[in-house]
Amino acid sequence: MMEELDIRRSPSLPQVELRRAHASRACYHTHAHDEFSFGVIDAGAARYRNGRHDYRVGRGSLVTINPGDAHSCNPDAGRWSYRMLFVDSRWLGGLQRELFGGAQDFRPFAGPLDDSGLGYRPFDRLFALLARGREPLAAETALLDFLMPRFGPLPEPALDIPALRRVGECIRDQLAEPLTLGELSELADLSRYQLIRGFKQYYGLSPHAYQLDRRIDKAKGLLRRGLALSRVASELGFADQAHFQRHFKRRLALTPGQYQGFFRHPAPDGDTPPR
Repeated sequence: MMEELDIRRSPSLPQVELRRAHASRACYHTHAHDEFSFGVIDAGAARYRNGRHDYRVGRGSLVTINPGDAHSCNPDAGRWSYRMLFVDSRWLGGLQRELFGGAQDFRPFAGPLDDSGLGYRPFDRLFALLARGREPLAAETALLDFLMPRFGPLPEPALDIPALRRVGECIRDQLAEPLTLGELSELADLSRYQLIRGFKQYYGLSPHAYQLDRRIDKAKGLLRRGLALSRVASELGFADQAHFQRHFKRRLALTPGQYQGFFRHPAPDGDTPPR
């Protein structure tokens, strides 16, 4: 089994560093980071120490470490695999102040370990979004969705319907634009996390999912007109044709080419092609 280590900045959010270790024998003696760090154990088991407390961690365990926390994590005999995210503390502290208020540099994690296993799949999705770099709006949304509840009870946002409608209209009017969560929250005059929660409550989708749905709706009309798939993908702001195809198929259970094929020739006996 070959040992692998990969460290990189997220192309979606440069404030986040990704680290992935596979089949590693590495040990980490007591140290601290300037960043918030958190991650999951993918395989193996280890002893995790945070401050004065010791924990046993294994596959599915989620560890959370505040800036300045003295910690160590050392595997049992053999190899282990894990993934970690390191988030700039000034940037995340600013997002916390948007939501919670106050003047403190940052709000700490509510606890150093989640051993329920419930955080594994959301972390997996978040790590993939941050690594791909194609969807910054989706990546920042997923990061805030994952992190903010881990800092303690959340204030209940007022549902500002006119503000949320402005955001929905902005998304519809600028379908091809790489809109950011910061731009949309400024338009709504809400914190980024309040915008995510309020938008989901009102529209039933996150801003990014709503943007994708509207793009796919527009794509259907362009495909019926016979536009090339590559042109449709480009005009609607998808990173490339594969990116467009993946999201189209998730929503319609057809590829864009299959969908377009229903409209190239009349259906037999005057039947209307399925929509």
